[in-house]
Amino acid sequence: MNGVSILFDPAFPWPVLAALALAALVLVAFAAWRGLTGWVVRGLGVAAILLALSGPSLQREDRMPLGDVLLAVVDRSASQGLASRPAQTDAALQALSARVARSEGVDLHLVEVGDGEDNRGTRILTALSEALADLPRDRIAGVVVISDGQAHDLPAAPDLPAPLHLLLTGQTDDWDRRLVIDNAPAFAILGEEQEIVLHIEDQGAASGNAARTTLEISVDGGAPITHEVPIGVELRLPVTLTHGGQNVIHLSTPLIDGELTDRNNAAIVQMSGVRDRLRVLLVSGEPNPGTRTWRNLLKSDASVDLVHFTILRPPNKQDGVPVSELSLIAFPTQELFMDKVDEFDLIIFDRYKLRGILPSQYLASVRDYVTGGGAVLVAAGPDFATAESLARSPLGDILPALPTSRVIEQGYLPAVTALGARHPVTRGLEAFAPDDGWGRWFRLIELEPAGGQVVMAGLDAPLLALDRVGEGRVALLGSDHAWLWSRGVEGGGPQLELLRRLAHWMMKEPELEEEALSALAENSRLVVTRRTMGEGERIATVTTPDGATLPVPLEEASPGLYRGQVEAPALGLYRLEEGGVTAVIALGPSAPKEFEETIATDAVLGDVVSATGGGVLRLSDGMPGLRAVREGRVAAGRGWIGYTPRGAYLTQDVRIVPLAPPWLMLLIAAGLALAAWLWEGRGRRAPQP
Repeated sequence: MNGVSILFDPAFPWPVLAALALAALVLVAFAAWRGLTGWVVRGLGVAAILLALSGPSLQREDRMPLGDVLLAVVDRSASQGLASRPAQTDAALQALSARVARSEGVDLHLVEVGDGEDNRGTRILTALSEALADLPRDRIAGVVVISDGQAHDLPAAPDLPAPLHLLLTGQTDDWDRRLVIDNAPAFAILGEEQEIVLHIEDQGAASGNAARTTLEISVDGGAPITHEVPIGVELRLPVTLTHGGQNVIHLSTPLIDGELTDRNNAAIVQMSGVRDRLRVLLVSGEPNPGTRTWRNLLKSDASVDLVHFTILRPPNKQDGVPVSELSLIAFPTQELFMDKVDEFDLIIFDRYKLRGILPSQYLASVRDYVTGGGAVLVAAGPDFATAESLARSPLGDILPALPTSRVIEQGYLPAVTALGARHPVTRGLEAFAPDDGWGRWFRLIELEPAGGQVVMAGLDAPLLALDRVGEGRVALLGSDHAWLWSRGVEGGGPQLELLRRLAHWMMKEPELEEEALSALAENSRLVVTRRTMGEGERIATVTTPDGATLPVPLEEASPGLYRGQVEAPALGLYRLEEGGVTAVIALGPSAPKEFEETIATDAVLGDVVSATGGGVLRLSDGMPGLRAVREGRVAAGRGWIGYTPRGAYLTQDVRIVPLAPPWLMLLIAAGLALAAWLWEGRGRRAPQP
């Protein structure tokens, strides 16, 4: 293949040559006007001189033709794996390769597109832009996309130099059912009703399907509750959370014969349960420095409503105190301990002793309040070891330890027990110790365990004991000297951290549960955390969204705290189990973006295709033929798609030859000038008539 072209290398700038040409044209025109017989020859001579000054050359190129490139973008995303689409895609690619192989001078360049990272969907146009950046644009003769048409990066559409065609997979009778969450709160106050707004819709050719379906609702992996609901109607689902922390609500509708997939038949709503206000009842006996400690702790939390009573004297005491100096209202024992006791989240008895103010039936009501799900904390003083001790009331039935009637008055260092090192209330408490260690306490009520867990001790005797009673919790602190830490005596200690953890454990905060299983999603991995009071090897079982089970060995990161990691192969709901404790976690949305719209369509890419003169053809109608069309013509029709040959080439050699040497052009110009002079001279010697 050769190419010939004429080049110019003027001796003077083109404006100068243009001025000379204009002057010569004026002179020749003047000569013609005067009737000079040689004006034509003179004009040819001037033209020869101007042509010589322009430096004309003949350029010859030896060119090697370059083949045209047909770019094929094959969608291998998750939605392309539905029904017969993989077979359609492979057959179309094979047929296209065969047609290109039979087309002379056309090469096929293949690009495959998978699911986008971070659940961004199919990035067809992004992949097309990247491929065009790596290929010479002057060789691109056409682009063929084999896909279901569900692209999620329309703004990334490139400026195409050739027609784009979409070979659409799927069938015209495809249909699918989808569960859509329209609105769901991220947080909810415990005990208050919230609404999840959702609807179930049928997509595609679903006109013959039923108007109702079943909806299953499961909270935290529990047994599902089934409801009959209409399709295509907005549903408002009331939800009331019962525990703090993360609540995972799984909603699903069953797979129906004929629909494309069940990956979009489920949805996951994660809601954090929070307490609106924590109501705490603090009942103090005789005033002591620890009372201010409790008040400062509880009042420092804006979410705590504190009701505090200090009982200074029994009702039968007659000490001559003027009425004006007594309380203006009677102590509302009936209301607090009988009528509204269930409204409190925590009741604290601080150095309280039996003085006849609270009858046994009131304390029995508090005991029943604990077994029904309440919490009681007893901060014992010296009176706890006497006959007026709360241990001798109905509350003694639920206390985790009982007094021996001995009060030890000597200095000692509180210490976390081996069991306490594994308990969330006291685990890692040593990290809060001052540089010189904890300060000493100087009073201890000797206790004997009664079934609870002793997490702190002093002088080889229980100091802090915890227990679960029925649905509630109870704690016993066998000293009234915790305030010494807050005052910094002998360096002090983590009094605030200890009491904060203790109060939150009693109010069932999820992060302080001693038996718990949880997981955290980090990129494509699940980090599994197990808190337990037990010891030994731990292996958690993770059930993936498709039902497969994965064993996850857990390593002890600290006493009572185990961790392990596992690769999460897919987005969706994962179920965890270890030692009888279960949990659920949602990795990404339950229905990935690939399954939000599963019906094959040309609605997304239609405008991009039509703008290039290409076409959309369904593979269910057969594989279209391939033909060459001229640029600017319609490049698609019934049963065929076209490409535009670009005629690209590679120049291998260039030869430049002057059209005529300058001396030859000058000789021609001189000869023409001489011929004009002779012609004009002969005309003057002609005989007169």
